[in-house]
Amino acid sequence: MQKDTFDLWSPQLRNRRNVDVYLPDSYGSGRRRYPVVYMQDGQNLSDPAIAFAGNTWHLEEGLTWLAKHGVEPIVVGVHNTGVDRMNEYSPFKDAHNGGGKGSRYVQFLIDTVKTRIDANYRTETDRARTVIAGSSMGGLIGLYAFFRRPSPFGGVAIMSPSVWFANRRILSFVERSRRKGGRIYLDVGTSEGAGELRDTRTLNRLLRSKSYDEDALRYVEAQGHQHREADWAWRLPQALEFLLRQG
Repeated sequence: MQKDTFDLWSPQLRNRRNVDVYLPDSYGSGRRRYPVVYMQDGQNLSDPAIAFAGNTWHLEEGLTWLAKHGVEPIVVGVHNTGVDRMNEYSPFKDAHNGGGKGSRYVQFLIDTVKTRIDANYRTETDRARTVIAGSSMGGLIGLYAFFRRPSPFGGVAIMSPSVWFANRRILSFVERSRRKGGRIYLDVGTSEGAGELRDTRTLNRLLRSKSYDEDALRYVEAQGHQHREADWAWRLPQALEFLLRQG
């Protein structure tokens, strides 16, 4: 697996961050194009030296499993900015936690990050082959980006989402959205706490009411899993396989 890293300025947020690009072993110098997964908290994906508390998503192992199952995406790990992470990953303001830069962050992903990736790598640019993914607050902003119109993301992996933020306003946002189609993977660990479990179940029911059936929505309650990188790493390959499988 080849990994490219570059520093990127965000005109939408007026700051800089690193972006990692993980290329499949088959990428080489051919003409084949690949689906793309845009992941939040990019520094946590593979390098213990920079990951939160040294815990990573073991991305290389996950991508190896995916390749054996016929799915080979380019993965773009967009680093968070540390102290401003919650502000950027929150589409709404919370009375106690602030936030509210989420719309600008999504524009950064679409207009700056995706534009650069599509210009420099052999990507499949159609919406069905473009996925956004994240956990916790990263899951919240992924959910928002998927239902925000217009959206270039045809699939979303929403892992242990912070539905609670801003008094659960994301639920009313999703309910009002007129977005149709696409694929959604949603999960939660059963040991994440009663509130997290309740909120994620509520979100699942809401998505079902919007006509996302079994072919379009996979919901997982992972027994004994906690709110941590090791458990998200275990679930990620199956999530991406569901979102990017063809046929």
